[in-house]
Amino acid sequence: MSSASASSLDRRNLRIAALAFLAAACMVGLGFASVPLYRMFCQVTGFGGTTQVANESDAAIAERLASSAGTPPISVRFDANTASGMPWTFKPVHTSDSVQIGVRDLAFFTAKNNSSVPITGTATFNVEPEQAAPYFNKIQCFCFTEQTLQPGEEVRMPVLFYVDPAALDDPNMEGVEQITLSYTFHRKPPEDS
Repeated sequence: MSSASASSLDRRNLRIAALAFLAAACMVGLGFASVPLYRMFCQVTGFGGTTQVANESDAAIAERLASSAGTPPISVRFDANTASGMPWTFKPVHTSDSVQIGVRDLAFFTAKNNSSVPITGTATFNVEPEQAAPYFNKIQCFCFTEQTLQPGEEVRMPVLFYVDPAALDDPNMEGVEQITLSYTFHRKPPEDS
């Protein structure tokens, strides 16, 4: 084999190796980015029952729309669960509430640490039926941060929310009379020392 052919073959092999390395690096990068990207997708679209996060000005706009349109009430049911291995008692103060669409409402949950050690938990949540998720907006929620309860400690945790009046214009929401907001508390694994 001539030296020009060998040099051309080496360049081709080097280019293929560089492309393979670049493709592998992109796959690893996408692997790390997939969870935050999926979470962002769910939050934007309400996919999988993911609720929306709103601020006070969004809530004020929805409330003005609701009061001018005279929006109807909708039933909201509250569900509370703990994951396996979570030694807490967790429940809603009231299991359901009738709320006017577009108007802010406040619900409370209680949590009690039944163990003899401090426990930190995080709450996952979803909304059913799934088509209601893009319209269910939380302004303040205990689920936005980790919660640490001392042994025997019991706390009341608020959720400030509203149902967006845009739900009334969505044909997929026709016939929906009740929305269920469900939480599950998971024990945060201890940090490695």
